[in-house]
Amino acid sequence: MKILVLGCKGQLGRCLNDQLKSTDHQVIYSSRDQIDISDFKVTKSKILEHSPDLIINATAYTAVDRAEEDQETANLINHIAVKNIADICNQQDCWLIHVSTDYVFDGNSKIPYKEDDQTNPQGTYGETKLKGELAIQISGCKHIIIRTAWIFSEYRNNFLKTMLRLGAERNELSIVGDQIGCPTYAQDIAKSIVTIITKLNFHRNNGIYHYCGDHSCSWYDFANAIFDHAMAYNLKIPTTVNSIETSAHPTLAKRPAFSVLNCSKIKNDFDVHASNWHDGIGRAIKKLLLENQVS
Repeated sequence: MKILVLGCKGQLGRCLNDQLKSTDHQVIYSSRDQIDISDFKVTKSKILEHSPDLIINATAYTAVDRAEEDQETANLINHIAVKNIADICNQQDCWLIHVSTDYVFDGNSKIPYKEDDQTNPQGTYGETKLKGELAIQISGCKHIIIRTAWIFSEYRNNFLKTMLRLGAERNELSIVGDQIGCPTYAQDIAKSIVTIITKLNFHRNNGIYHYCGDHSCSWYDFANAIFDHAMAYNLKIPTTVNSIETSAHPTLAKRPAFSVLNCSKIKNDFDVHASNWHDGIGRAIKKLLLENQVS
């Protein structure tokens, strides 16, 4: 299968590179410098030139707070550009795997969200990502939409790397303890996508799927798990980690209080298992140590 990966330099894009290189697929990796999805004409021209069987869209405007101040750009990347890609896929009879977010929900649930639960985004990021999902569905293209949450890896900026940096710099940290979600190792998302690809020819139905970590925790719990692993590698960690309420750490964009996703559908349809995020923390730290990115 010929695969075009959009956003190859991001967290997920780099993990897709790691996971796809051991397959027999012909993979074309494209960064924003090569295909800027906000330029619709160039995007269409490049896609037609490559003529892929499948496009994986790992590109997104993910700066949640900045999106509140730059709504136009967030909508352009997360919605209108996605609509353009989906329309091209429909015209070319090309599959589209698109990555979305838990932010399409309002975070008021008490039980894990299923794919058909009512969406109700609370900010620009979630609103534009939901519009992107709807545009894909309306386009008529063959598609798989994967909603995920709390992504971390050894690549780019993320919560794990921030905690390792701050833990080395400070003796005391305060971390939000009343937001609940499921950390998700980006390498596991990429592995899941590779598994899904092998079954696309047998799976004719379009769909939305949830994929995240195998159990829930707070950001405070997540931070402590990171520091437990870091300590095992003799990395410096803070002596005190405090749990604080969301109200003590105000942000421009509202964060969902509850972001747990039910992953039973993706397991039933593709035999894809939830991300073992504790294991992922250890794997990510080990890779960072090998690359001398932490000390």
